[in-house]
Amino acid sequence: MRILALDSSGLVASVAVVEEEQTIAEYTVNYKKTHSQTLLPMLDEIVKMTEMNLGEIDAIAVAGGPGSFTGLRIGSATAKGLGLALKKPLIHIPTVDGLAYNLYGNEGVICPIMDARRNQVYTGIYRFREEFVVEEPQMAIEISALAEKLNERGEQVTFLGDGVLVYKEQLEQLLHVPVRFAPSHMNRQRAAAVGTLAVQYWKEGKIERAEDHQPDYLRMSQAERERLEREKKEQQGK
Repeated sequence: MRILALDSSGLVASVAVVEEEQTIAEYTVNYKKTHSQTLLPMLDEIVKMTEMNLGEIDAIAVAGGPGSFTGLRIGSATAKGLGLALKKPLIHIPTVDGLAYNLYGNEGVICPIMDARRNQVYTGIYRFREEFVVEEPQMAIEISALAEKLNERGEQVTFLGDGVLVYKEQLEQLLHVPVRFAPSHMNRQRAAAVGTLAVQYWKEGKIERAEDHQPDYLRMSQAERERLEREKKEQQGK
């Protein structure tokens, strides 16, 4: 089994090819370029370096949200286009689940946090027992409410994700449980983690047709919120 994995849900762009027992290639960039500039060139470089025929892959895994609205659209469009062209199924991996999978085997609670602005984060609560366990599925939540949830659990928690830079000090003040932060090589999105989790999804039959794939935004975009606010004011003014 061979899976092509894409993640452009946040600031990082990442492409990988994984098999059940190994990662064949991974290309990850966290720099000031849009994913529309990086994703396909990264894939092209992997194909050249590994002398791979894309027709040999079994499925395309994509981090399907939440995250950056623009990044998700780019990743979704790329995955759908490849799936349709290659006649391959897609595997939709929740972004926060894929991020948590970076810490496979970690003790205690795993809590990825992605900055969702407006004092909110995209997050979920995970752990590893004999396998990966989703204790609370991904959600958009205020940072204080997340801290309250974690305090109620009373367990050590490990954070990762771009939200750490924004909310680290606040979390340290709000939490009354042991806190750890993942090291730099494990604290951002990685396509290899998305692809490895997708192997499990494949075994469970969690695949979809390329034409059916839609990102999960979890909440409205800023443009949509502003439009609704304008419409509300217009209605009030009548």
